[in-house]
Amino acid sequence: MKEMTVVICNYNYERFLAEAIDSALAQDYMNTHVMVIDDGSVDGSRAIMEGYGARITSIFKDNGGQVSAYNLGLQLVKTDYVLFLDSDDVLYPGAVTEVMQRFEGGDLAKVQFRLDVIDETSKCTGVYVPHSGIDGDCRKLLLDGWLYPSPPASGNAYSAGALRKIFPVPETARNRYGADFYAIYGAALVGPVSNVPKSLGGYRVAHGGARGVSFANSEQTDKAPKAFTSRWVTLREIASRRLGIQLPPNFHDFAHEKAYFWSSVYQAPLTTRWHWMFRDSHAYLYAIVANPFWSLKKKVGTLVLSSLCLVPYSPIADYAVRYICNPLARRRAD
Repeated sequence: MKEMTVVICNYNYERFLAEAIDSALAQDYMNTHVMVIDDGSVDGSRAIMEGYGARITSIFKDNGGQVSAYNLGLQLVKTDYVLFLDSDDVLYPGAVTEVMQRFEGGDLAKVQFRLDVIDETSKCTGVYVPHSGIDGDCRKLLLDGWLYPSPPASGNAYSAGALRKIFPVPETARNRYGADFYAIYGAALVGPVSNVPKSLGGYRVAHGGARGVSFANSEQTDKAPKAFTSRWVTLREIASRRLGIQLPPNFHDFAHEKAYFWSSVYQAPLTTRWHWMFRDSHAYLYAIVANPFWSLKKKVGTLVLSSLCLVPYSPIADYAVRYICNPLARRRAD
């Protein structure tokens, strides 16, 4: 039986860490190993990890960011497959079994699955991510500049050999975070992706809430789009140097563009909203109209909702923006 290592990368998340570890240890796939890499936490994370004894492999390192933790994890992992679980997320008991069935059925670089969005108390919100999935060779999409639909970090399992063709990723002061970006899109340059169309874990959104917007969960809305652009540049360099693949200078991704949309028009004066729509919305509208993953119905619906940001009555405009940018805003009131 092939083996899987769940690598939990942690930094100062003592309030959620035990739940993440317990969910990894509760996997019903027998050959599941659990490694926890603590990235220089200064809270009570170390004591929590030590409490598990030999049930987990505990690694303590100086703080270097998520990229350094992924680099170290891939260096230390001895199994053929690896799943990087964020320390505030959880896996459902059968997650690894489902994933390994996909890996055993084909020569895959990555298996991805949906994640239920959970709140700080671990309660399911009724929302899941992503809303669409894709199977097969995603390299052509990336060569055309499209970031394919993928769950956040914890919803992806990889062939360790495939990831090692991308990692280690350069560790710099400006490239400490977003290691999952390189794993998610880098792996697809190496081999096929398989999508499991059901939720196998929980993705904790502790920022923004139903009235806010969450982009990459841990990053501020105004910083995340710029970070994605920088990571694309780094991925292009890695793809060219290690794989001989030339990615385009720019990429298209609605999640990226809606963060700009949010920061430009939410709670902004009417004149600012109109100026953005008629002067600065080209990339946002292109990510809707040309989106290869969306149905015509979804494209039209998103365009209509987007147009509501132009109405003079700001409560309607702001609700439309929240509805587009944050799935939690779509929930019915309890």
